Amino acid sequence: MNLSAFIETDQQGLVDDWAEYALSISPDDSQLSEAQLRDSAAEILAAISHDMRSPQSASQQRSKSRGNERDADSRFAQVARSHADDRLAHGFGINDVVAEFRALRATVLRRWLKQSPPDADAFQEMIRFNEAIDQVLAESVRRYAERTTRIRDLFSGVLAHDLRSPLGALLNSAEVLLREEGLSPAGVKAVAFIQRGARRMKQMIDDLLIFSRTRLGDALPVSFTPQDMGRICREAVDEVQASHPLAIVDLHLSGALRGRWDGTRIAQLLTNLLANAVRYGSGRIVVEAAGHGEFITIAVSNEGNPIPENALPTLFDPLSRANMPNRSGLAAGMGLGLYICRCIAMAHQGSISVESNEHGTRFTVRIPYSPSEPG
Repeated sequence: MNLSAFIETDQQGLVDDWAEYALSISPDDSQLSEAQLRDSAAEILAAISHDMRSPQSASQQRSKSRGNERDADSRFAQVARSHADDRLAHGFGINDVVAEFRALRATVLRRWLKQSPPDADAFQEMIRFNEAIDQVLAESVRRYAERTTRIRDLFSGVLAHDLRSPLGALLNSAEVLLREEGLSPAGVKAVAFIQRGARRMKQMIDDLLIFSRTRLGDALPVSFTPQDMGRICREAVDEVQASHPLAIVDLHLSGALRGRWDGTRIAQLLTNLLANAVRYGSGRIVVEAAGHGEFITIAVSNEGNPIPENALPTLFDPLSRANMPNRSGLAAGMGLGLYICRCIAMAHQGSISVESNEHGTRFTVRIPYSPSEPG
């Protein structure tokens, strides 16, 4: 008996074995019933059997083995996604999902080989079966990962949004206290510390909100108005030097520096790059803004140890914490600064790049003078 026919004939026994195993790894507080487990197993087995009976050329088989034969709208994919949704909703971990398919593979092959002596045809049947198992497993894991990532991002977005209100009240209260007469020098110093800490928290929350929105598919909101890049650069340098009095920053401006940009966002980009240079670099920092042709280029350079070569490919990825030199623990924030810079550059239809060697590190932003208004 070929394997696809065996799966259909012995489906009851296969479902019994799988349901028993799935129940054994089910979380204690899971409400997933045995009937649901059995229905899920039966659907997956039917999809696998149907896939094995479908004609398949050698090129199709090779393509499938490389994960290139994915049809997101197929019944096969729908069954896999439904399985992932059920397991996630009932508290199964990703390792449990993988373990279920491992158990299914072993159960089917063990029971079938007891009835069918292995031969050349059986070997080919096992190849088709393993391809089908791998395909449904990959689709189920993909769905599980997408759902968990979205849930995390939604939570981060809601948390960041809800934290802004009490933090705003804290900042306003600090402002009121600083205007009060009779506050002792120690009290003024304490309130100033609270104010600086609250502002730092606000920046981190704003970054987290941008991160969550962009990860959920929303474009970074920008509003383009006439701006002077020279002024933006000077104010960003002043802000960073006020926070880091020992930092030495040289500013060089050249060419046409007026255009239409989101001034607040560009200032945020520059402040992030300057803070990054202060945190990880050493010696003098150089900021250059130069207009030429249809684009303006902004560069922030610093001396110091180079960024490790293996960190460069993921440097702008969200929450990547590369082994940068001179790290300063929690003061380094959440690792979103460069990701936010990339989002801002892209929202202006521009780009950001980095070069780093033994002579120092240089971040370069290139944006058009008048980006298209967001749709």
